[in-house]
Amino acid sequence: MTTSDTPPMATPRVAAGALFFDEAGRVLLVKPAYKAGWDIPGGYVEPGESPRAACIREVQEELGLLQAAGSLLVIDWAPAEAEGDKMLFVFDAGILPEAIQNSINFRDGELTEWRFVERTEIEKHLPERLYRRIHTAIIARDRGIPAYAEHGNDPLASNS
Repeated sequence: MTTSDTPPMATPRVAAGALFFDEAGRVLLVKPAYKAGWDIPGGYVEPGESPRAACIREVQEELGLLQAAGSLLVIDWAPAEAEGDKMLFVFDAGILPEAIQNSINFRDGELTEWRFVERTEIEKHLPERLYRRIHTAIIARDRGIPAYAEHGNDPLASNS
């Protein structure tokens, strides 16, 4: 089979993010300097890098924290019209103790603010597509079972 005979394949952009909680169960959100709205710590995977390694690197670059990425919570197939095919990984970063919260340092200038937000309030802070992904990740964490999502929704869940 020659290159011209090879059927077209998806070449998605891949990104990874970390879902942190505080002792009260609130979710850590960050405010990027380069776009409107809030997000979770994370970013794009570099060539040859695993999603888990990218998550760890991004948390260190953005927050100044060397934090392990825990269990995979969700893989989301979420193509965007302007960006093409995307696969987004969310990892459980666990509970961020107050002592470590105090050491957050915006090392690379990508972020301007951080805060913990009640689960019931995160929808007010995030774009709908990201809210769906985070909501699915929280449910997966509560269940102890990773989820596959499309556009943030678990296609097998009847009540996501």
